[in-house]
Amino acid sequence: MSGRLNLEKKGSRRSKHEHVIFELDGTDELRFHDTRKFGRIYLTDDPLSILGKLGLEPLDRQFTLMALTKALAGRNRRIKPLLLDQTVIAGLGNIYVDEALWEAGIHPTRNAASLSAKEIEGLHRAIPKVLNRGLRNMGTSLGTGKGNFYSVAGRKGRNADRLNVFRRTGEPCPRCGDTIERLVVGQRSTHVCPGCQKNKP
Repeated sequence: MSGRLNLEKKGSRRSKHEHVIFELDGTDELRFHDTRKFGRIYLTDDPLSILGKLGLEPLDRQFTLMALTKALAGRNRRIKPLLLDQTVIAGLGNIYVDEALWEAGIHPTRNAASLSAKEIEGLHRAIPKVLNRGLRNMGTSLGTGKGNFYSVAGRKGRNADRLNVFRRTGEPCPRCGDTIERLVVGQRSTHVCPGCQKNKP
């Protein structure tokens, strides 16, 4: 989400956000820099003991409409926190969940079990759509802070200009023109259009 691995010379100045340092042969070190402390590093003989807990990969062929329908079936949880749960769908963060829910016209506080087949179909299309848009635009960099997203070449992503609702509070919705609102869902800042993301029971 915001962490990165940097190759640095041994003995060079260390950042307070470099939490793990691997000493390599020669003159270099591999340093794990993570300002927000979301990252994890595991030493294991069995990668599946860690990776096997991850949910559906949304850019994989196995992310079918049937697989998503099954993952959401009977879940008595609000849809946004459920989509952020990496054991349900792997790789979705706050930005892309807000964007996918807007694309699908689903309010983030809706109960997952209340979604219709048509809404799940819309969500199934929306998730890969917003992720692929982010990839085409080289990621989403917001602001200028050092904890922001940068590519391995040190470049900022261009996807912030393509976001429809995330951090667009007070702006008109690009689809219906209603004013985008910010709320907190599952302790996460959430952006929603009340006009085209109706909060149905």
